[in-house]
Amino acid sequence: MRKPLAAAFCALAIAGAGAAPATAAEAAPTGVGKVADTGSATSAVPDVVTSVEQALSGLNPSAKAVNLAGTVALSNCSGSVVRMPDSEADDPALVMTNGHCLDSGFPAPGEVLVDKASSRTFSLLNASGSRVATLRAAKLAYGTMTDTDVAFYQLTTTYGQIKSSYGINPLTLNDTHPVAGTAISIPSGYWKRVYSCDIDGFAHTLKEGDWTWKDSVRYTSACNTIGGTSGSPVVDEATGKVVAVNNTGNEDGERCTVNNPCEVDKSGNVTVRKGINYAQQTYQIPSCFGIDNKLDLSASGCTLPKP
Repeated sequence: MRKPLAAAFCALAIAGAGAAPATAAEAAPTGVGKVADTGSATSAVPDVVTSVEQALSGLNPSAKAVNLAGTVALSNCSGSVVRMPDSEADDPALVMTNGHCLDSGFPAPGEVLVDKASSRTFSLLNASGSRVATLRAAKLAYGTMTDTDVAFYQLTTTYGQIKSSYGINPLTLNDTHPVAGTAISIPSGYWKRVYSCDIDGFAHTLKEGDWTWKDSVRYTSACNTIGGTSGSPVVDEATGKVVAVNNTGNEDGERCTVNNPCEVDKSGNVTVRKGINYAQQTYQIPSCFGIDNKLDLSASGCTLPKP
């Protein structure tokens, strides 16, 4: 996470909640994990970012480039409209983002939120990054920062309604573990930009402040994600499917502190990688959603933390 606590948390109430996304030409925000901090700005987006104009065809099984179709901009983060492999057109649509992007604040270590009332809104983007609709949540279906950093909002609209009205398909969550060396892209709805790199490997445990996450995706250095990219989907460029959700990076080279996650291996050895960014895998999530996209944390194969 980027500045998830202390001044950024207290002064900005989750780093810009309620503030409109900045334009891509503005300076990159800092904030909660990869959350936008509208109270301070840092350097401009690095040139490793792929521009919208360079992003080619949509997210489909044969895609070699990823665009912004199906991503959303939150007040302080990025996200995407996602479906499970077995989701149907008449199922209520889901928006995926980070647990640290919740407008209610950070879930505490060990805290899991399920079926909480929410009317949060999301700006739905098309392939070129133009806003085509405002989607609204019916509830927060799930949110946590324990073992992973993920949240799912259930919308008031179905996938079929979104497709019919706006021509936008959801992104599909892959249900198998990703592989090191895979080419990935990270489309940020907040910044309307796409980052591209490879999966460098996996961190057995990623520790940041009071939070720990398991089996995290580590990017190669080209994915220099910034504040506001929190919650962006991590897309396998070969399949067009989502394999993780972007969430943090080590900013200053510090060891296991807020804004400076460290890797801890099975033997307890700690590795610090300054400037390297991370995501939380999503392959285990489809097992937790059943018919009509209903959350079932007791379902076979579901390993998400329970309340």
